[in-house]
Amino acid sequence: MNETVAVLAGGRAPEREVSLRSGHRIVAALRSRGFDAFLLDPAERSLVESLSAARVSACYIALHGKDGEDGTVQRVLELLEVPYTGSAPFSCQVTFDKVLAKEALDAAGVATPAWATVQGAALRDLAAGAILGHVSRRVGLPAVVKPSRAGSAMGLSFVEREVDLPNAVMSALSFSDAAVIERRVVGTEVAVGMIGSPEEPLPLVEIVPKSGVFDYASRYTAGATEYFAPARLRPEVAGACQEEAAHAFRTLGLRDVSRADLMVDRDGRPWVVDVNVSPGMTDTSLLPMAARAAGIEFPELCERVLRLALDRGGSKSRGTSL
Repeated sequence: MNETVAVLAGGRAPEREVSLRSGHRIVAALRSRGFDAFLLDPAERSLVESLSAARVSACYIALHGKDGEDGTVQRVLELLEVPYTGSAPFSCQVTFDKVLAKEALDAAGVATPAWATVQGAALRDLAAGAILGHVSRRVGLPAVVKPSRAGSAMGLSFVEREVDLPNAVMSALSFSDAAVIERRVVGTEVAVGMIGSPEEPLPLVEIVPKSGVFDYASRYTAGATEYFAPARLRPEVAGACQEEAAHAFRTLGLRDVSRADLMVDRDGRPWVVDVNVSPGMTDTSLLPMAARAAGIEFPELCERVLRLALDRGGSKSRGTSL
């Protein structure tokens, strides 16, 4: 009997459409490998009732953003005792919150650019608007401003002048309750994917957006960005990127599948700028590109990730009655 797999995708986060693209692609890939896979959108169907009726063997999490990457759905599945792909709830919660992730990475000695945090509550309840001047002096310019809890580069701004900082912070706060202002590293942007364990990083993917900025449109519009896999870096620099990414994965306690985004400065030093626990799996996404560079085609990639969850589930992987 084929194992039944629910691919969780869609949801109510701003990344909904990207998640659905990932989910449908994963369903097709798993079906091609012999699994009885179906897409389950929690925004349209009851998660608990649907999983119970289908007697699923495991869930493949392809939800992006809030609820899918912050530990929420993972905690639901833990309560239901349904095996699922990806990291455990606490690791997801810390990684998804850029403030917590940056603090964890910095404490562990992972190279991450200098940053400051501005919370919406401080501006609203403490009348702390004047703090923005201190932020720019602490972090320096140019800077990158991003929401603490959002994905797919939503709410991201680049700031060259201090006078533009307030608008960038307010844009970030429209997506989250805190904004991270981070020193901008000028150089080469690369992504390091992981399948299985932090000790098994995939080849690097070099990202060259034609607009000069790897924003939402550059990520998900075919032809808007050039990719090189493996990246065009000296072997010693590529190795340093993989080591820094693995250090970040270990620090955050990640498993199964994840992706670290790094900037390599002009001196060849890598800096971790973001870590993702549910990487996109669309036809323009970075993790599948990295896997392909390692000789792993998309259906095999999806099955390998799924098998990790099934193996963890033990006897439950034969079908769970909820």
